[in-house]
Amino acid sequence: MSSTLFRTKKVEQSILDTEEPEHALKKSLSALDLTVFGVGVIIGTGIFVLTGTVAKNNAGPAVALAFVVAGVVCALAALCYAEFASTVPVAGSAYTFSYASLGELPAWIIGWDLVLEFALGTAVVAVGWSGYIASLLDNAGWHLPASLSGREGADGFGFDILAAALVLVLTGILVIGMKLSARITAVVVAIKVTVVMVVIIAGAFFIVGDNYDPFIPKAQEVPAGGDLQSPLIQLMFGWAPSNFGVMGIFTAASVVFFAFIGFDVVATAAEETRNPQRDMPRGILGSLIICTTLYVAVAIVVTGMQHYTELSVDAPLADAFKATGHPWFAGFISFGAAVGLTTVCMILLLGQTRVFFAMSRDGLLPRFFSHVHPRFKTPHRPTILLGVIIAVLAGFTSLSELAELVNIGTLFAFVVVAIGVIILRRTRPELPRSFRTPLVPFLPIVSVLASLWLMLNLPAETWLRFGIWMAIGFLVYFLYGRSHSRLGRGEEAVAVDTVKPQRGDTE
Repeated sequence: MSSTLFRTKKVEQSILDTEEPEHALKKSLSALDLTVFGVGVIIGTGIFVLTGTVAKNNAGPAVALAFVVAGVVCALAALCYAEFASTVPVAGSAYTFSYASLGELPAWIIGWDLVLEFALGTAVVAVGWSGYIASLLDNAGWHLPASLSGREGADGFGFDILAAALVLVLTGILVIGMKLSARITAVVVAIKVTVVMVVIIAGAFFIVGDNYDPFIPKAQEVPAGGDLQSPLIQLMFGWAPSNFGVMGIFTAASVVFFAFIGFDVVATAAEETRNPQRDMPRGILGSLIICTTLYVAVAIVVTGMQHYTELSVDAPLADAFKATGHPWFAGFISFGAAVGLTTVCMILLLGQTRVFFAMSRDGLLPRFFSHVHPRFKTPHRPTILLGVIIAVLAGFTSLSELAELVNIGTLFAFVVVAIGVIILRRTRPELPRSFRTPLVPFLPIVSVLASLWLMLNLPAETWLRFGIWMAIGFLVYFLYGRSHSRLGRGEEAVAVDTVKPQRGDTE
């Protein structure tokens, strides 16, 4: 039985599957498109809120260093993703990589995990976008009925019509085509980055040097907790993180890390990239470098404009501008955040549909969902299904308590991909690799340890919910996926022994 659970799918076979006319996605993306996708999904409200909040509560002005630490942790994972995405340019990201290296059951687990991660992420972001738009409408004198403003604070029936509408509109755009999605994303990202750059440049004129003193505040111990809201590492070992000081930088890094979540979504578009061997590494690493630079710049500006002890928690950057006598920037920042969340929502939805599509093409989910649209060459069936489900989820559900499931799901994917790089190097050393993760196995091992460390700092309650979702996934696999697997049924075409080098491959 174990041999069937850990049967691997050859890289050659995965690539052959992408050439089946009914199941082939259209290749239309460039390195620039991928970089734009990465920047579009990484930069959200976190850059306007999280920087100041973490500075006040965890690290002081040294929050800029916390962003550097978090960026390095993400870079370790990004290097592993870059090798896999360029070697196995197939939709599905970590799911496809796991199938080629770890086996069918691990691949199913990570695919099931990604479906939840991207679904919740899309719904949470849509609800956040709705809040910003509702606020802007209120400022303009337009007020939505309470029954159509969401579940938060609703008396009786409550449906977030704005969040649901956003998801449905983005679903339609994704069905029409990836190139249209890329063009819309490029426009929105340009607006978003412009807002961020204006905030950085304008804020630089209001920096007061004394606000950086002390740059690394004196350490403060955090009392250890004993309930499910406490980090798992506290319950296991009684260890409690500290705020401020040198260790406070690492505590802050575990918080701001989640502002980087999303670059892994770029890997789900590998199959729709014209030259994935060259462009996937550029897109993944390029977007991460750009976003890290912007995050560090915003952190330096906000802590220089106002002393970290005086920063607000709800809207620190906007309130810092108010404190300097420029309140109109608050509305400007809200506009940038609202515009930015549009692309975050769309790219998360894109990632989920590609993972779902890849799993259905392998037979682990119904093959009905693996057919592409005859004209647009997009996976329209899973896109419509998931778009409607997420629209309903965003409209009816208060998701604040579930948001951290997105974080643990991402970190779990990081661990699996890093392990997969080590295994595939050993089992298939002859594969053409246009990009190689340096210092294997050392660097992937460090990536695994860093991701596990951040996972242990998540609340025990998050681990419990994650475990429940995984248990449901095991049940679905053994009741359906295992018996319908194309690999298990021998329905896969016989692949050639070596990968036919594609454009951009090098030995």
